[in-house]
Amino acid sequence: MCYITANEELPGELFVSPTTSHQEACRYVATDHTAQLCLRIVLWLEGLASEALDLEKKVRGSHVGSYLPSSGVWHRTQRYLKRKNNDFNIVKHVDFDAPTREGAQLLPDDKKQDELLLEDIWTLLRAGRLEEACELCRSAGQAWKAATLCPFGGVDMFPSLEAMLSNGKARTLQAIELESGIGRQWRLWKWASYCASEKIAEHDGGRYEMAVYAIQCSNLKRTLPICTDWESACWAMAKSCLDVQVDLELSQYHTSRPEEKQYDDDMNGTQPMLSSVGPENWPYLVLDQQPRDITALLQKLHSSDLVHETVSRACREQHRQIEMNLMSGNVAHLLDLLWSWISPSEEDQNVSSPLRSRDDPEMIRFGAHIVLVMRYLFSEEMEDELEEKLVTVGDLIINMYVRYLFSEQQEELVGVYASQLERDVCIDLFVEMMELRLNSSLHTMYKLFLSAVEYLPFSSGDVSKACFEEIIERVLSRSRETKPNKYNEDFSDVVERHHLQALHKAMVIQWLCFTPPSSIPGFQMITGKLLMRALMHSNTLFREFSLISMRRGSELPIGPHKLLAILAEPLKQKENFSLEDQEISDNLQEFEDWHEYYSLDATYRGWLRCEMENSSVPPDMLSAEEKDQAVAAATQTLELAFLLLLREERPWLNAVEISPFESSELVFLELHATAILCLPSGECMPPDATSCTALTSALYSTVSEEEVLHRQLKVDVKVSSKDPCCIEVALRCLATEGDGFGLHEANDGGLLAAIMAAGFKGELNRFQPGVSMEISRLDAWYSDGHGSVESTAAYIIRGLCRRCCLPETILRSMQASISLSEAGDSLDHCDKLIELVASSDSGMIHLFSQQQIQEFLIFERECFICKMELEEEQIPTDG
Repeated sequence: MCYITANEELPGELFVSPTTSHQEACRYVATDHTAQLCLRIVLWLEGLASEALDLEKKVRGSHVGSYLPSSGVWHRTQRYLKRKNNDFNIVKHVDFDAPTREGAQLLPDDKKQDELLLEDIWTLLRAGRLEEACELCRSAGQAWKAATLCPFGGVDMFPSLEAMLSNGKARTLQAIELESGIGRQWRLWKWASYCASEKIAEHDGGRYEMAVYAIQCSNLKRTLPICTDWESACWAMAKSCLDVQVDLELSQYHTSRPEEKQYDDDMNGTQPMLSSVGPENWPYLVLDQQPRDITALLQKLHSSDLVHETVSRACREQHRQIEMNLMSGNVAHLLDLLWSWISPSEEDQNVSSPLRSRDDPEMIRFGAHIVLVMRYLFSEEMEDELEEKLVTVGDLIINMYVRYLFSEQQEELVGVYASQLERDVCIDLFVEMMELRLNSSLHTMYKLFLSAVEYLPFSSGDVSKACFEEIIERVLSRSRETKPNKYNEDFSDVVERHHLQALHKAMVIQWLCFTPPSSIPGFQMITGKLLMRALMHSNTLFREFSLISMRRGSELPIGPHKLLAILAEPLKQKENFSLEDQEISDNLQEFEDWHEYYSLDATYRGWLRCEMENSSVPPDMLSAEEKDQAVAAATQTLELAFLLLLREERPWLNAVEISPFESSELVFLELHATAILCLPSGECMPPDATSCTALTSALYSTVSEEEVLHRQLKVDVKVSSKDPCCIEVALRCLATEGDGFGLHEANDGGLLAAIMAAGFKGELNRFQPGVSMEISRLDAWYSDGHGSVESTAAYIIRGLCRRCCLPETILRSMQASISLSEAGDSLDHCDKLIELVASSDSGMIHLFSQQQIQEFLIFERECFICKMELEEEQIPTDG
């Protein structure tokens, strides 16, 4: 983070005139990039060390420097000297210069105590607590040592804004430098510290004492041996590099006046050889030890001979590599590095679970947050390479973290991060997650819904940004697609799988039936749009489901009834709809039609189940209750059927529609279907090239050759590339008046619906007898001469449903009516149905196929037989 944070501005009111060396140092660091980086690294590492000290004090109840007062006064050596012992290895005096001046030692206990004191001083300096270190020296009785650490009367010389604010307009340093010149005392102090560190090293003094003075003068050769951890070594290098840069900047203010030269010579013992390396040449003595820039600093941490082995080894640790890349500002390399650590291995990629993640969630989490922070900081400007990395690699890392959260059932968090992904990646990820949570509890599904709708815009005008509306559309679209299937030559469960796909398609509607929180702007509008989309999509599914449930069996089709159950409660909230909108009104009416149809379907199957159960028992063994139950079910079936069939205002599933195109335009109609071929037994017939060719010919034969040529009819049938048990049927013809142009008054879907209905009813002349198509997906649209979709043609599919559902409803009603007559009921129901079919006003007769008419006539014949039998029974009674 030190690489990219904006530089802090120095308040002009804090500068004095003439400026001091400290103010010039602060001004330089604030404007120099490398110096600023070093400063921030130093502050960061000192902050970590300071926090560690506070934590240690909190845990242990003690702090570094917790000594008795005057513990550094060398009491044992004093007592030893008072006894007048004569040992040439022990100092004769106890002033602070005595060990150096006399070349002697303190007593071991005092020396050890002194070393412990210096270790604590080093620890405090390492944590950036210079004032505490000085106070520790004073409390230990070594005020002289405090003066060597802070030689300018308590002025904080660290080149930071905080130090400048702390110093304020203090005139102490200005007064000193007015007399000696800017930076003169600074260089002398640095030079003295350098000499002290070298002298201590020559005499094999304490290593902490050597390091304390070496760090003041950037003498890395004497500092690094004591830095046995990465943070200390990095801090020492960064601090030394910063100090040397400041010293070089201040050296320009140095003037070689004669009296200064003489003073320098005096300080050096007037030795010409030493004068060339005196304080006037500072900091060139330590310049060769310093890294040139941050990259060189990090390289020294890796491989310098001065660095401790543990430091070099630590450079290979993951978190150190992350820190070093951040310090150097190499964000692009950092992203590559993070992805190499968390990206799925080849073994993981072969695992079947689509949302499996690596076993290092903390690194994945860290990587995701690094990407987000970098994107925020670099939002205004960045290099092209970095921008590309933040988009490509950054999305991979965030994607991985979202998958991890999802795998941990933390759906409420996925939106926070997924919303930061590129549009297509975000949409694909949410679609995948929604599909995987489709069979979960409503609570879990709602968490995922909430996460998406809260953190993504509902709709977006920005094509580069994902929105919730697009995600939902993709989920709905994918739910209707043919799923890849493999059967291994076992086709026994094909039909069952086919029906389960219908359940899956129905359950997807649940995503549209959740209520968004009121805290979202425009939540009422969003709720209304979601319910409207649920209504439209459910009608599409109801059309397909109606063509699946044509067989007369007692088993209830799961798809449509699951759909009705999901929509039951949400559609009670009519206030969310604008009923004045014609599209909404039409969709609501169609939904009511389907609700009525499937209620009848469920009632009929319930009656059929009663009949099947009763037929398995001898008539004389049936109870009156069982007979009454069957009669009641048949009666209810007929009541619902007549409500659906004998409408006066609007026919069921009205397909009358005005075309949006003019007859002068070249417009085609297209109908595409995905289906399986079913044998009369209900089993699947696996398709092949031969059967597809035969089916193509059979579909052509349903209309005259003249009609084929006039309407430019094209039929294409092929085996699905995704499911070998499915076929894909594509019909295309030219629009004509009443079928594609103008008003479609026939209310039967036109030519394409007539052709497809023959396939669904299993009545294709040139195909295997009794083999029918069971629909999986059905779409119709208008297209131009090039095949581009112009708009949907829903009237074709609604008309197709009328061709299939209405005749079947009448035949089922005849079946129930005959059952009632056999139970002794009147035949009025049969007469009504016969009148309905025969009536030219109803238009029912042309919806029937040839076989359906034959079946209707058989039922009619049975009705007359039952009627004659009833009349014969009544004659003796009348007589």
